[in-house]
Amino acid sequence: MQPPQLSGPKGSPNSIFMSSAKGLANVLAFIAAFLGTPAVYDNTVGWVTSFTAYNYNAALSDMVAVIWFAVVALTIFFISRMTLSTAIVLGSLSVAAKFL
Repeated sequence: MQPPQLSGPKGSPNSIFMSSAKGLANVLAFIAAFLGTPAVYDNTVGWVTSFTAYNYNAALSDMVAVIWFAVVALTIFFISRMTLSTAIVLGSLSVAAKFL
């Protein structure tokens, strides 16, 4: 037994709008991550590798640098997607409310 759907049938305008908004948020978040990751990574990798070498082992610094790149990229992507999807939905609702 499946829970009831709040958004209507799969072909409804609400479902099409939400999937389009999700897709737009994903594309824009990818662009933000692509453009923002190098700057954030370059400004933080030195501290992270120094912290690792001092507190753990200097041999781990290279592996931590690679992992840190993935962490920075994914963090920027998911924060951007969360922010953009909220902004897209709320922005479109405010435009729709002006016409009501």
